[in-house]
Amino acid sequence: MTAENGRPRDARIDVAVLDAAAALLPEVGYADLTVAAIADRAGTSRPAVYRRWPSKAHLVHEAVFRDADTSIVASTGRLDEDLRNIVARTAALLTSPLARVAVPGLIGEAASDPSLNQRLLDRFAGRGWSGLDAYLSEATARGHLKPGFDAGVLLELVIGSALAAILVRGPDGLTAAWVDNTAAILLDGVRMPTGG
Repeated sequence: MTAENGRPRDARIDVAVLDAAAALLPEVGYADLTVAAIADRAGTSRPAVYRRWPSKAHLVHEAVFRDADTSIVASTGRLDEDLRNIVARTAALLTSPLARVAVPGLIGEAASDPSLNQRLLDRFAGRGWSGLDAYLSEATARGHLKPGFDAGVLLELVIGSALAAILVRGPDGLTAAWVDNTAAILLDGVRMPTGG
């Protein structure tokens, strides 16, 4: 990465800022987190932070989800187990200690910030979940799924269910029982009916 004046950007500052944001977020909460406090904790300046991220929300998004693995788990060959694994991984991602503090604020800011909204969409429905289409195609070919089912819609239902549950139940509401029930309901909607 090169700065506008031609000097290479110091990657150590990026790491220090992300680490500072991740450390401060649980201490002060999303609403009270400031770029000035992050810069101070990271040992840098506010302009250095804003050269890297256009807003606090963009910075927090990256700090919270920088290590998140949204790749599709290897297929077990059983649609019920695979769907449960997808629901469980989504719940775990959205209820990590940092996500618990950040997600409500990020959702609120994404409503009025198209670039943040796109980054969140890319994170949860884009490149990381790209294996879902292939997985669902294979499941359809094996006769486990209704033909023509849209992977994007399934992913929206998984993520939407988790976000709605967080809002209604709080992050602690996404229990193993919630994961099982949600996966079972989704499975009934996508599974090829058996028998006559």
